[in-house]
Amino acid sequence: MTDVHPPVWPHAGAPRRLCFVSAPNEQACRTRDDLVARYGQFAPPDADAVICLGGDGFMLETLHSMLGEPTPVYGINCGSVGFLMNPALPDDLPAHLARTQAATLHPLRMCSVDRAGVETTALALNDVFLFRQTRQAAKIEIAVDDRVRMPELICDGVLLSTPAGSTAYNLSAHGPIVPLSANLLPLTPISAFRPRRWRGALLPSTARVTLTILESEKRPVAAVADFTEVRDVVRVEIAEDRTLHATLLFDADQSLSERILAEQFTV
Repeated sequence: MTDVHPPVWPHAGAPRRLCFVSAPNEQACRTRDDLVARYGQFAPPDADAVICLGGDGFMLETLHSMLGEPTPVYGINCGSVGFLMNPALPDDLPAHLARTQAATLHPLRMCSVDRAGVETTALALNDVFLFRQTRQAAKIEIAVDDRVRMPELICDGVLLSTPAGSTAYNLSAHGPIVPLSANLLPLTPISAFRPRRWRGALLPSTARVTLTILESEKRPVAAVADFTEVRDVVRVEIAEDRTLHATLLFDADQSLSERILAEQFTV
């Protein structure tokens, strides 16, 4: 589940101590320097809020660094897409932050085993996906909560997305957009060949998904959790990790819930 709520500030309803981080592009760096000169700079552990300047990719990196920390992150778009970012720099940033909405995001935890028996654990705020490494289609068995639901999916790959990530790769793969409050995780095939008509499934957020690679030597598969890629996997388990969270701030009229809803009516 992704919770949406007003932020709680430690200083009489408004943040005073801000940490500014920027992507390595000219606009973001220049904006960071201007804001630091105006508001000062605090280290993340001492800040009331982290101000992230860049695009969605840099925001995702920043949120990963803040997993498990109480400090919320507010993004200002200095990149290209900016779905996770707020559109413009306000005149009075602390007063503006006091009126934002907070979305608490919980990551997926991927636990994979490769052909050499090496185990890898990684977290994903967007999605975990498997993808074929060669010209051969992948063959994947899908189990949910230890019950095999699909003995063999022949495909380019398959992905499990968070609600926040459902408008990213999941949407490009023709998966459903999921509202933040839905307590659902979309499981979406990538270019499925057999069964040809299977379009995926909506799973409860408590589900544990196990993906087993069939004919793994002949049909090698990689697993990706946001920034972590593991090659030649034979088994991948994925589940939402409710013990960790990151808090993302949005303008009151530009909430993440509203953006996800609006995206479903975009043509």
